[in-house]
Amino acid sequence: MMGMLLVAYTLNFFDRQIVGILTEPIKADLGLSDGQLGLMGGPAFALFYTAFAIPIATLADRRNRSWIMTVALAVWSLMTAVCGLAQNFWQLFLARVGVGIGEAGGVAPAYSLISDLYPPEQRSRAVAFFSLGIPLGTAAGTVFGGIVATLIDWRWAFIIVGVAGVLFAPVFKAVVKDPGHGRYDAGPPAAPAPLGRVFRTLAAKPSFWLMGFGAGTASMVSYGLTFWLSSFFIRSYGLTLLNASLLLGALGAVGGLVGIWLGGVLGDRLGVGNRSRYALLPAAAFAIVLPTYLLALLAGDAWLTAALLLVPTALSLVWLGPVVTAVTNLVPPEMRATASASFLFINNLIGLGLGSPLIGAISDALQARLGDEALRYSILLVAGFYVLAAILMLLASRKLARDWYEASPSPAVTA
Repeated sequence: MMGMLLVAYTLNFFDRQIVGILTEPIKADLGLSDGQLGLMGGPAFALFYTAFAIPIATLADRRNRSWIMTVALAVWSLMTAVCGLAQNFWQLFLARVGVGIGEAGGVAPAYSLISDLYPPEQRSRAVAFFSLGIPLGTAAGTVFGGIVATLIDWRWAFIIVGVAGVLFAPVFKAVVKDPGHGRYDAGPPAAPAPLGRVFRTLAAKPSFWLMGFGAGTASMVSYGLTFWLSSFFIRSYGLTLLNASLLLGALGAVGGLVGIWLGGVLGDRLGVGNRSRYALLPAAAFAIVLPTYLLALLAGDAWLTAALLLVPTALSLVWLGPVVTAVTNLVPPEMRATASASFLFINNLIGLGLGSPLIGAISDALQARLGDEALRYSILLVAGFYVLAAILMLLASRKLARDWYEASPSPAVTA
């Protein structure tokens, strides 16, 4: 089941991020500006992804999560294939909206499922394993998109991966079974909570909001960089699309896998004894990310820049296992999918919604003065938000132990 969840999440990010490596051929073919590319890569996906995530998660707290994820997988894969048929900006924008609507049912139900597959002391590593789909999907989409766009056409990159996802959906449903809600929690499963009660529960927990906005601020930078890095290497260093895709694919796979798994392992080891560390660990990682990004982006050589980017790429993803584990443990089991979706609403509305369009808009504004180097300095300016992300996580660490939901059995902890 975890293997199938990982494959589904890999396809999720494959379809979500493949557009990043294809920005330059799409721009040339459809005649788009950086601002339009940013809107297509961010708000087109994020607005409907976040809008549909909470109602779908509420359904996942009541119904079979395997069926919900299967339908979502089929929808986002089909709409990815439709992206390859777009003939102008608005057609591509609306196709990306469809991808976002489908992917709204792919993550929060999975987080809820994982909490019923593993006891509390193993969940950070389980979430980290599932989250390996982020670097795997991003790297695969980057390399595959670059190769297909170079050898055939950018449209076929969307069509091939979309069809593959549609064919995988029935296999996913055959293997992934819903074990029921609250498997590792004391007492019989509670009735699904009304949406208003879930929101009131979360509203009373400051750590939820601090972690949500902290992760969202960091994701704004990381999603923006993922979308624009291929264009940066092509414009600033003169790499071909194929070389940029291979370089960034290796960077995302190595850095992402190390960072996510490291966060999961450290989250389980440090968080069980002191719950504040589920947020302290990301705070420390974010504090180190900014100077390492500055060092990498100001290097004068493409391969040196790529090598230096390994460190911030890894550190920027350390938060996933610890923070998602903490969020699912702030509420009782009948609220976990909705709580996860509420967290993802904040994270993705800020991260996906603002990252790529902000970098694109700043790049357009600097274009007359800096030319092809405008994108480099646009990325550098936006990277400064990691300071705010670190501060928000630090503040969350001071509230986390008090906000923890105590009904489920777990090892003794200290605040």
